[in-house]
Amino acid sequence: MDGSEELDLEVAEQVIMRWESTSASTFSPDSALLFSASGVRRAEAERYLRAVDRIRLSTKDSPIAVNSPRRLSSGSATSSAAPTPVSALQTAMARLEDEFRHILVTRSLDIEIDSLIDLGSLSINNSSVSGELFPGNEDQATEEESESDRSRSPTPVPVTESVSEPASEPSSSSVPVPEVQREPLPRSVSPPERECKPEALATPVPALVSVSESTLTSDPKSEGSTSSSLSQRNRYLSMRSIKQIDLFPPDAIEDLRNIASRMIASGYWRECMQVYGSARKPSVDHNLRRLGIEKLSIGDVQRLSWETLASKVGRWIRSARAAIRIILASERRLCEMIFDEEGLDEAPFAEAVKGAALQVLGFAEANSIGRRSPEKLFKMLDMYECLSDLMPDISAIFNSKSTEPIRQQAEEILLRLGDAARGILSEFENAVIKETSKSPVPGGTIHPLTRYVMNYLMVIPDYTETLAKLITSRPSYRLAGSEEPITIDDDFPQPKAQDPIAYHVVWIIFVLHRSLDIKTGGYKDVALSHLFAMNNIHYIVHKVKDTEELQEMVGEKYLQKLALAYTNAAISYERATWLPILRCLRDEGLHVTGGFSSSVSKSTLRERFRSFNASFEEAHRLQSMWQVPDTQLKEELRMSIGEKLLPAYRSFLGRFRQHIETGKHPELLIKYSVEDLEEAILDFFEGTQPPSILNRRRSH
Repeated sequence: MDGSEELDLEVAEQVIMRWESTSASTFSPDSALLFSASGVRRAEAERYLRAVDRIRLSTKDSPIAVNSPRRLSSGSATSSAAPTPVSALQTAMARLEDEFRHILVTRSLDIEIDSLIDLGSLSINNSSVSGELFPGNEDQATEEESESDRSRSPTPVPVTESVSEPASEPSSSSVPVPEVQREPLPRSVSPPERECKPEALATPVPALVSVSESTLTSDPKSEGSTSSSLSQRNRYLSMRSIKQIDLFPPDAIEDLRNIASRMIASGYWRECMQVYGSARKPSVDHNLRRLGIEKLSIGDVQRLSWETLASKVGRWIRSARAAIRIILASERRLCEMIFDEEGLDEAPFAEAVKGAALQVLGFAEANSIGRRSPEKLFKMLDMYECLSDLMPDISAIFNSKSTEPIRQQAEEILLRLGDAARGILSEFENAVIKETSKSPVPGGTIHPLTRYVMNYLMVIPDYTETLAKLITSRPSYRLAGSEEPITIDDDFPQPKAQDPIAYHVVWIIFVLHRSLDIKTGGYKDVALSHLFAMNNIHYIVHKVKDTEELQEMVGEKYLQKLALAYTNAAISYERATWLPILRCLRDEGLHVTGGFSSSVSKSTLRERFRSFNASFEEAHRLQSMWQVPDTQLKEELRMSIGEKLLPAYRSFLGRFRQHIETGKHPELLIKYSVEDLEEAILDFFEGTQPPSILNRRRSH
């Protein structure tokens, strides 16, 4: 019989039952399969499908049992009683179900997971849509691409592997999908209508398309027209958001499509969908595991140490992009290629990927409802930005009624991540406000709170755009232990930028400064308390000026106030330490007037030298153990001390040295030269115990 002619009903039944008899008598299951990878039975497979079509046409007016198909026993298949068309169709459906499952399990292509993480990090979002749906907007799309490339996301690696695009139309040798009436589907699984939100009318959803290597490198001239090359360029742009890859070879997809069309047309849509879901689920789960997406409960995530959690967040961000934009998008495309004409493309897709999609989202959900500690803010914002960036893709992939719960879950988690970020920022502000302990930091160095807060704030500008969406109100301006907000007057800094996040940044610096003022009270040495203030205010100003965006938020007016506070602390430090020492070098009280002349009181002069020596030695001993971490500030302080002390000491020695040297043991009073003092000043603020000045001189 020629392969193209229609089979007689009796012959069709014999074809079905003969293969049933063959499979029952064959020891190897693979040898009894029609749709094998080798394709040696392609003609027989096509003949079998035509037999199914012929039998189904003969039973269209007969009631068909649509429960799970049961293959007839080998005895009944070979009995003398002729099979009925209904029983033959049931037998055929049982075989096609097995064939369908076998192709899904054995013919899937291996995926290069390592390359997917790089591919999945690429994103232009709406620019990809503009390139695809609105030719002529390539410049705009490229500009937006450049902006995206400047983000904190890992630098994408160019696509080098070939991703073939299976033909959407069957080849000439394939069996055409029959155009026949099929049993109506129940409402519960009927193909859902595509939903369209109002905002989607203004912003097109990225199209789900595939691209081959030849598309990326095609010569416009070879396409024969400018519009053709433009189309190729636009399709390349769209891939920066959703990148679909081949999960099966073209011939396997053709076989799956042919089998699915017969099963669904014969009323076995439920079995077909269940087989598809049960066969694809393990593959999807396996690919997620290879991407590094773990099955972690909310409790598991919340019990992770911070270091482990931070590492997993970074891995999740990279893996989630690949999972959604590549793995799940490719699964969606696979379903469309197999089931689209049957109106069932969404239900099998939901069956296959729902668990995997919720697993991807589950990690972000667990973090969104966890403990809101300050160190989590930026990882929370990273996840928020990642999920926000993925939302257009999620909406494009899960855009049907059957996948609506996935899309809704993603939207809810995005809201929770935003709420968590707002809550963490509030907790951070409260933590700074409540830190009012007076425990002094040794050496008057930079307080750990100052370092933590300012390093924290330096990262804020990296998330300005995201925080501008999340932070829409100003801080409460309440201090610890106060139910009423503080009065906003000229003492409170007004940020240059008027965004609410700028007010929060300035508020945090403001309460940090207040907290530092309280901590200065923990020092018994007044000079050290002023040095502590200098160190910390200098650090704050330095950090703000180091970041242009942060400086823009804070504004010059408040920086000037901080600079004034630093200047006042520096003046107070010099007064507390060096004014008493410099008083030892003044002339007042040294001259004694008698008769027509005046003379120098040697006893007073000797006491002045003793006082100076003792005071400077004490200052040298103490302040060498004090700390000024900033090298420039340390040099400036030493220079300021030298500019005031050394000229005064040199002048004092020049005027009164001869009065001491004429007396007994002058070396006990004039212990140090100007050079000795200059050398000793270099020990100040090193945070270590210095050698005595005399020992230093002897060592030289």
